[in-house]
Amino acid sequence: MQTPPASILMFLVAAAFGAIGQYLYKSGAERATGSIASYLLNPRLLGGVICYVAVMVLFVAAFKRGGSLTVLYPVYASTFVFAAAIAWAAYGIPIRPVNV
Repeated sequence: MQTPPASILMFLVAAAFGAIGQYLYKSGAERATGSIASYLLNPRLLGGVICYVAVMVLFVAAFKRGGSLTVLYPVYASTFVFAAAIAWAAYGIPIRPVNV
């Protein structure tokens, strides 16, 4: 079974949403005070949840179009590259060969 290019594109977009969601979780956790309300009403944490829901929707749509696990999950691994780029841009964390 050949994986359609649209499925690959959906997984790339999902990877970007996944990395953005991870950033929103981290930055939201940094701003939370520790109370349950500070987590539930935190816009950044809610944004992270929305990103993860978008990832799930894109996964389902890509698989529905005939995407293969053995092709798509390695594509989703690009989340690590996107997350490293976001960490560099947002926090100044250097990207070194040992991190890649």
